[in-house]
Amino acid sequence: MEEDIMAGVNKVILIGNLGKDPELRYTPNGQPVASFSLATTERWNDKNNQKQEKTEWHNIVVWGKLGELANQYLKKGRPAYIEGRITTRSWDDRDGNKKYRTEIIANQIQFLGSSQGGADAAAASDAPPPTDTQFDQSPAPDQNAAAHDDLPF
Repeated sequence: MEEDIMAGVNKVILIGNLGKDPELRYTPNGQPVASFSLATTERWNDKNNQKQEKTEWHNIVVWGKLGELANQYLKKGRPAYIEGRITTRSWDDRDGNKKYRTEIIANQIQFLGSSQGGADAAAASDAPPPTDTQFDQSPAPDQNAAAHDDLPF
């Protein structure tokens, strides 16, 4: 009897504010990769009508040209729409302990809000920073392998 295997869906959509400026690095084979944190905040009133708030921090990784654009235009505090997939990688630290890090591998970014956060980047590039501009990137075939083997951090 054949089993029906249903394909899974791994899609993440986040809208939040950058917790730090992106850090752009290059893998040993020259592939650009940017990383930054993104904060999403949930607000609600509890049963006593008291305002509550919880912030989640997400580790964002952006490969290729999209990573270079994120590094150029995104700055700490700037709002952004991120779409991608969730992944967890593991490694052994110096003491042999297994460590884990959950990340969002972004394949689409939309810069939101005013261009206030990107003014310095605009001056450096002589081009206005994108406002409410969307950049899309389909993952290259080698990115999945690079995500595990070539991360420089």
